[in-house]
Amino acid sequence: MGLGPASIAIIAIVALIIFGPKKLPELGRAAGNTLREFKNATKGLADDDDETPNKKQDK
Repeated sequence: MGLGPASIAIIAIVALIIFGPKKLPELGRAAGNTLREFKNATKGLADDDDETPNKKQDK
């Protein structure tokens, strides 16, 4: 049920046809930036959760 090499190639070809070769690097860059921001935001939430029990113990 996973994606094999043939499936990935077909998806890449369809994306190339739809978006064109000039737009694909921009889309990849935007997706990378989005994932990086999401990772940083979730890390910040995890750090906040780690600090919460310590504050309760201090009181």
